[in-house]
Amino acid sequence: MSKVWFITGASRGFGVLMAKDALARGDSVAATARNPQAVIDAIGAHPNLLALRLDVTQEAAAVLAARAAVDRFGRIDVLVNNAGYGLLGAVEEASDAEVRALYDTNVFGLLNVTRAVLPHMRRQGGGHVMNISSVGGYTAHAGWGVYGSTKFAVEGISEAMAEEVRPLGIHVTVVEPGYFRTEFLEGNSLVSTDARLDDYAGTVGAMRTFAASVSLKQPGDPRKLSLAILKLADSAQPPVRLMLGSDTVRMVREKNRFVEQELGEWISLSLSTDHDDVLPQAA
Repeated sequence: MSKVWFITGASRGFGVLMAKDALARGDSVAATARNPQAVIDAIGAHPNLLALRLDVTQEAAAVLAARAAVDRFGRIDVLVNNAGYGLLGAVEEASDAEVRALYDTNVFGLLNVTRAVLPHMRRQGGGHVMNISSVGGYTAHAGWGVYGSTKFAVEGISEAMAEEVRPLGIHVTVVEPGYFRTEFLEGNSLVSTDARLDDYAGTVGAMRTFAASVSLKQPGDPRKLSLAILKLADSAQPPVRLMLGSDTVRMVREKNRFVEQELGEWISLSLSTDHDDVLPQAA
């Protein structure tokens, strides 16, 4: 059975690839961007494509866009919260304005769109929300602290929401891509903090050098990611988390080993803070 997709940030990157692949297999797509003509230019005219203007930071616009999609196609089966951008810089270097702008898009924008779409999914008794996170939403790295924190927020929102909507027939998956060969590390998707402090040259400065050197040479294939998302949409029992890319798998396993090791080293202190009337739990 064909599906109806609602994809944010659909004028380039992962968004445009997912829209193209969904249309190619006979699905319908409401593809949103700040400039809907950019969606049409990137995808081409298609009878099952509805290009919509949407700045995800505007909640009223999200409500109107979701309603327009349902008016056109009758339902929304898959929501892909894909819109977002990166901020590269030390935590101390990030200004209040830079942090708030990032959260407005990556977190509050995702919430705006989710709140706009979920009522339609609840009425129809099903759906699948896919929130595009990052390996940086699972394990943090120097230079990506503030950006990663937005994705950590997306991870927490997704985990809780998955429990909340599961009884309603709605699935939630948070997708964690690693480094994929898109323009994410280029200027139109990545912002660097205005401030640059010499004390962070060995950590954040090194990350800036690495990011510039690896841009457009990343190991992940965006087309394969898009096809993986289609398989995810077709799953009857999708996961809460989907890690994509060998680098993501490696970094997630490294993080899990580190957490287990540190927990073991401090387990006595960790367990020492319960009230005395609490029965000890097996470590």
